[in-house]
Amino acid sequence: MLPLYCMPPPYAPYRANAPVSNTECLTNPLQPPLDAYDTNLNTALPLIASSIQGERDDELFYDDLIRLAPSQADKDIIASIRNDERRHRQWFRYIYYCLTGQQVPDAIDESYQPTASYLEGLEKALFGELSAVEKYRRIYFTVGPEPFRNIIFEILTDELKHASKYNFLYAKNK
Repeated sequence: MLPLYCMPPPYAPYRANAPVSNTECLTNPLQPPLDAYDTNLNTALPLIASSIQGERDDELFYDDLIRLAPSQADKDIIASIRNDERRHRQWFRYIYYCLTGQQVPDAIDESYQPTASYLEGLEKALFGELSAVEKYRRIYFTVGPEPFRNIIFEILTDELKHASKYNFLYAKNK
């Protein structure tokens, strides 16, 4: 029997461009790498650990942006994003502990450099949030148990929301 991802729905009127055989379905070059979606804690745990530090770095960076922000409205938007990053860090710590029974030690990175200008900082923040979405999507696919996937999904959608807010701030201040 074919895996469900190769089974066409019986009601699909769009089948004209779909694979015509089971072999073509399994070898279709447009098919995503299905092993990338397997639960794999050996992949998820290092990503979660690095995300904990990444959220801390973002928090420090956003504190700098708040200091550079030209208006109270901008400061409030960035502060709300920073507060979300703090919550994300706690959630990643919780997930890591639940999966391993161990705490992730805080890494101290002395190479942190404050941003020089507000607009450069907004651009860096925007692309940082989008990069986080890609990383968190990988965690989502590999972390396993549904309660953890739900938390990761909330974090991932927060990062998308943050990117939209940074895009707004950048356009407003350019």
